[in-house]
Amino acid sequence: MFKKIVIFGVGLIGGSVALALKKLPNPPQIVGVGRSELSLQEALTLGLIDHAETDIASALQNADLVLIAAPVAQTPAILKAIRPHLSAQTVITDAGSTKSDVMAYAQAELGQQFNQFVGGHPIAGAEKSGPGAAMADLYVGKNVILTPAAVTGPEAVQKVATLWHHCGALVSNMRPEEHDSVFAAVSHLPHLLAFALVEDLAKRNNAELLFKFAASGFRDFTRIAGSHPEMWRDIALANKQALLQELNMYQQAVSEMTALLENNDDKGLFDLFEHASEARNAWAKSKTQ
Repeated sequence: MFKKIVIFGVGLIGGSVALALKKLPNPPQIVGVGRSELSLQEALTLGLIDHAETDIASALQNADLVLIAAPVAQTPAILKAIRPHLSAQTVITDAGSTKSDVMAYAQAELGQQFNQFVGGHPIAGAEKSGPGAAMADLYVGKNVILTPAAVTGPEAVQKVATLWHHCGALVSNMRPEEHDSVFAAVSHLPHLLAFALVEDLAKRNNAELLFKFAASGFRDFTRIAGSHPEMWRDIALANKQALLQELNMYQQAVSEMTALLENNDDKGLFDLFEHASEARNAWAKSKTQ
């Protein structure tokens, strides 16, 4: 179905798509575009892409699909840059972690070609970034959310779904606003909490001692604090309202736990821990089935 795919951003997310497609019997030509020439050269050396381009007109010539896998804040500029070079057959999609803002960017920048854009979010990743972090199996069995608009062409949606199916992903559709609300709670908030805890400890006078004795619990809770700072800054600002609501709810939960501790409420603490433990274990069990 695809003869040529252009990927803006060939790090963990875009590079993993490229590697997965390389395993197809008849893989498409993959062209990489990015801000860093060093990163593009690394992607070439690692075999993630067939060509690296700095000229967008040349990159998009005869392209079947464009994947924007760069930080969300770069999306408007990329859309504006590619619009003059899009054919009526070129499908555009993204891999950003927020969708309401991206859909608004696409509508504003693509104009009549907005019907060729399909918002997307692969629910997969790692704390590492760059071309060297790419993995061919990153998306196998993972969810990918698509957020097509009412005007989006069904063929465009099908092509993007096919792209992710080729990567081994499970594809479903969602409204952009619903997507942002859900992922503020289960993805964006956990990342902010992990960053906040590590930053709190790192600023203390005895930080060296604290990190010396930090073990598996700290490692597991804070793993995602090693994620790409630029990407998570953009996500936090893009999904600001939903995140503020989640932070307020979390602060309320912390206040309730604080009160239980202050009152030596052993039963209240046990009930809270038991309920949370059961919910977490049920979720973990469902993910293995």
